[in-house]
Amino acid sequence: MFKRAHRRSAWLLAPAVLMTSYQTLADEVERWKFNMTEGVTPVSREIQGLHMEMFWWCVAIGVVVFGIMFYSMIMHRKSRNVKPANFHEHVGLEILWTAIPLVILVIMAIPATSSLIKLYDSTEAEVDVLITGYQWRWKYDYVEDDVSFFSNLSTPRDEIDGFAPKNPNYLLEVDEPLVLPVGQKVRFLITASDVIHAWWVPDLGVKKDAIPGFINESWALIEEPGIYRGQCAELCGKDHGFMPIVVEALPEEEYNQWLADKKAEAEELAKLTEQTFSFDELYARGEDVYGRWCAACHQADGSGVPGVFPSLKEGSLAVGAIEDHIDVIVNGVPGTAMQAFGEQLSEVDIAAVVTYERNAWGNNMGDEAQPIDIYNHKQGN
Repeated sequence: MFKRAHRRSAWLLAPAVLMTSYQTLADEVERWKFNMTEGVTPVSREIQGLHMEMFWWCVAIGVVVFGIMFYSMIMHRKSRNVKPANFHEHVGLEILWTAIPLVILVIMAIPATSSLIKLYDSTEAEVDVLITGYQWRWKYDYVEDDVSFFSNLSTPRDEIDGFAPKNPNYLLEVDEPLVLPVGQKVRFLITASDVIHAWWVPDLGVKKDAIPGFINESWALIEEPGIYRGQCAELCGKDHGFMPIVVEALPEEEYNQWLADKKAEAEELAKLTEQTFSFDELYARGEDVYGRWCAACHQADGSGVPGVFPSLKEGSLAVGAIEDHIDVIVNGVPGTAMQAFGEQLSEVDIAAVVTYERNAWGNNMGDEAQPIDIYNHKQGN
């Protein structure tokens, strides 16, 4: 009697257990995101829809093919004493199993071709952004608006080195996001300055290689304000995993205000080239520039990486002639990992980081560089 009651209870509880298990499974699927991102643009949703359509076609084909296989194995097994057929070809069957896949492929090709045509149609864009990949950061140029800036990883070094807890957006946060308007078609012109990168933002449905000497095109029309994150999707060197992408989509009015502020900021920065800064101002700004641009290679304490990145702590560059120090940062060192930062950093930032490197970590050279010195060096004066 007890066993019967126990069985009845189990049957009564079964639906609840199944629902709980299903919800747990659904939560896990959402957490791990096994499916493609649906995204916030018409193209990204069309890509996801095409993916699901092809998926269900494949499921149906698999069910039919495996169904026939299992039926044949079960119903024509040796234990049933089934006599095997003895023939070498059958014209009707060969025509059938050639025609059916051909028809299926044509049916699948129609929506795929339609989606590809939309994917590559970047005409009539309202905003053009030139995206350039560098080792290891992104540069964004707003073609019609004369606004340009670099976007660098902003995850603190303590988190990267394991000395602090990692935040939810670990290695997916930047100091300058790409800001775009909602409801306007944006064309991306994607290239690279050094090696092959790839600009990938799943929510926008955009993934394009950035190749030196070539310009690839893509586009997006973002329908919802928000922050959308991506990464470089092409192995591009030792810091490949440290060049994230952050896109901030703003309503049109907020975007226009941001653009106006950015233009004013650029004009102000241009005026600073002629300004003379105090040593303390240069040092403080240089410490920030070094942390964002240099510490990944030369280490936070200036010790470098033996055999790869030279030490700046009491190194020959930082304690040598200041003109040579400026030249290395502006023009780089051909044949080495030292890039030319003349285009990547402003005159103010180069002057600041030179001053910082020559006086940090016990170097104490006591000298400084001013923005006008960097400008004159660039002009060859």
